[in-house]
Amino acid sequence: MKSIAVFCGSSIGASEAYREGAILLGRELAKRNITLIYGGASVGVMGTVADTVLQEGGKVIGVIPTLLEDREISHKHLTELIVVNSMHERKSKMMELADGFIALPGGPGTLEEFFEVFTWNQIGLIQKPCGILNISHYYDLLIALFDHMQDEHFLQTQYREALLVDSDVTRLLEKCLAYVPPAIKTYQHN
Repeated sequence: MKSIAVFCGSSIGASEAYREGAILLGRELAKRNITLIYGGASVGVMGTVADTVLQEGGKVIGVIPTLLEDREISHKHLTELIVVNSMHERKSKMMELADGFIALPGGPGTLEEFFEVFTWNQIGLIQKPCGILNISHYYDLLIALFDHMQDEHFLQTQYREALLVDSDVTRLLEKCLAYVPPAIKTYQHN
């Protein structure tokens, strides 16, 4: 695995644990020589993970739409900053560049990005690992929702099992490296 896209907040969040988790992930990515692909901001959890990878000698590629270039305060010291025209282009470019995806704590934008890549995996547009770094139980309710979707037969077991979740950075990256994609989703008439 040469690159991982990280979806996360442009805010730092309420807990110091979110910043600490971003630092641990950044260090591990740099240590493993895995390029960080992310939203291009210099602030929040996004800025923290990018700064850490850079400080540790790693590569960072930011992808930011012109709409957010000033608002999210684009990072000026990246290995590469790609400026695109829209949020859709941002996600498409990140999906193209990344070999896998990890969600760190963030808000609705983080979830929207993560759900799109997770859905694209189900329908076979991509076949790349999707992981959640569950720092300080931030994503417990979302994980419970995935379990509920499976229980209610709106999420097939193979896709629930393909969702990689861990609270430990190293274990999550190992799961991403060992990922074997499930079969492409098929549909049956009721």
